[in-house]
Amino acid sequence: MFFTNVKESGLESLLVNWLVNHNGYEQGQNRDYNTEYALDTTRLFRFLKNTQPDAVKKRQLEANPQKTAQLLARVRDEITKRGIVDVLRKGIKAYPASLIMFYMTPSVNNPAAAALYAKNIFSVTRQLHFSPDATKLSLDLCIFVNGLPVITFELKNQLTKQNVDDAQVKFCTRLQGKESWFLPFNKGYKDGAGNPPNPDGLMTDYLWKQVLTKDMLSRIIENYATLVEEKDEETGKTRYKQIFPRYHQLTAVESLLADVKKNGVGNRYLIQHSAGSGKSNSIAWLAHQLTGLEDAQGNLLVDSVIVVTDRVVLDKQIRDTIRQFAQTRNIIAWAEHSGDLRKAIEDGRRIIITTIEKLPYVLPEIGEDHKDRHFAIIIDEAHSSQNGKTAGTMNMTLSAIMSDPDMDNEDKINAMCEGKKLLTNASYFAFTATPKNKTLETFGTAYEDAGVIKHRPFHVYTMKQAIQEGFILDVLKYYTPIDSYYRLKKTVEDDLMFDKKKAQKKLRAFVENQTFTIAQKADMMVSHFHEQVIAKGKIGGQARAMIITSSIERCIEYYHAVNKCLANRHSPYKAIIAFSGESSWTRMRLP
Repeated sequence: MFFTNVKESGLESLLVNWLVNHNGYEQGQNRDYNTEYALDTTRLFRFLKNTQPDAVKKRQLEANPQKTAQLLARVRDEITKRGIVDVLRKGIKAYPASLIMFYMTPSVNNPAAAALYAKNIFSVTRQLHFSPDATKLSLDLCIFVNGLPVITFELKNQLTKQNVDDAQVKFCTRLQGKESWFLPFNKGYKDGAGNPPNPDGLMTDYLWKQVLTKDMLSRIIENYATLVEEKDEETGKTRYKQIFPRYHQLTAVESLLADVKKNGVGNRYLIQHSAGSGKSNSIAWLAHQLTGLEDAQGNLLVDSVIVVTDRVVLDKQIRDTIRQFAQTRNIIAWAEHSGDLRKAIEDGRRIIITTIEKLPYVLPEIGEDHKDRHFAIIIDEAHSSQNGKTAGTMNMTLSAIMSDPDMDNEDKINAMCEGKKLLTNASYFAFTATPKNKTLETFGTAYEDAGVIKHRPFHVYTMKQAIQEGFILDVLKYYTPIDSYYRLKKTVEDDLMFDKKKAQKKLRAFVENQTFTIAQKADMMVSHFHEQVIAKGKIGGQARAMIITSSIERCIEYYHAVNKCLANRHSPYKAIIAFSGESSWTRMRLP
């Protein structure tokens, strides 16, 4: 397909024509839109009359203009208060008749629900004049569902001297002037940001060809777009944030669900998603939708989803995220002890959240006592380490694998899966940012390369893409190395037992651990931070420094050394420390 009209009007026409001719949308007109209530009243009333004639009659919407205006005002106010997604999901509850605003995707073998779903009206309006005052202002495009505005578009084109890159899709869940943040919604290209070349059309045509279909947009409304509550632990204030899936989140979850639906339960999946990928949201979306996944006959494929995490903070994040995404109460259980896990499974809880320490109990429980049921096991952060005191104080009744302080969680999971035959009545979904080879072999997808069987992740979102899209900082961008030099003198010139590599490793460890060395390096880094970063006003005067150490012990020692240097300089800055796990440490004397 060739695209010759490079103006915005050409892109508008292309997008609208596809939505109307291929996706089954209606094309709306400005006369259908009521600027006072911000609704396509023509399609809203048609939808209500076609689906809920009794409610329309009770509310006197056809006979009484005052009642009609009251309903429109109520819909507008509910949207302002709850958000469009919530109004579509839950409708308008009010005397004398509640109203359904959207019919959900039907389950298998439910023709009545399918008939109602087919009555939903999807429409698109070009150059929508949205303001009752500034009548010349218009939106490039607006998509409506049953008369409610769901998505607005502002099209940009470099050829028309716009300052946003073409061939990219970005979205914003809430406009706040200069504080608005437009998140990328791109496929990624060469492990980085952007979109790959498209020989059949525009790089961005996946948006209207794949995402803005009736079925996919309905699924986004029903299962992904969510208003979540965030509470500030310090101030106690609560704010609400609209959550919308990024492209990699949407495609990862949808492709996982499709594979389970096609191949059934009993397979393994490795999802390699970098930090900054929104992994907690992806896990929550996957967990919730696995509980409702049906086969071709309408039977549930998964009885319970078990989410396995490893850190207390992350546990809370996962729990809060999954809880807020839940649309039905009492389906989620938190299994802090093995007894809780057993009871949650027996009670039929659809989503059970537990920790890595309980995983040895999970496999026997569901493999022996629940052979007739099907499970999904989602393993969060399979790569995370848990060293030091925390690992050493694990429950001693657990297997030796789980209490080995020299193994990180990824090694523990791999060893446990290898030692305990993977269950045929469970699917495994392992999320990790940096999988080891063994993890790839255990959970990855097998393929043949030049006669050799290799393994690869089921879905990938790279650190490079996360950095380029602005979700994590490139800590190496301003990395300043400090070189160390050592001279090793041989006492015996022809010593055959002398291992140069081993000796250098031991010498480096000896020198780097000396209090004098730590103090000197700390002084150099503090001086560099003040003279080369702060003094030059880098990053608008908001620059920070990060020191990465080889161990928790070095981390603590550098923390004290840096704070001492800052105090000696009478610096207004302080150091903070962060590491995973716990450590026993005796403070050393610094020169």
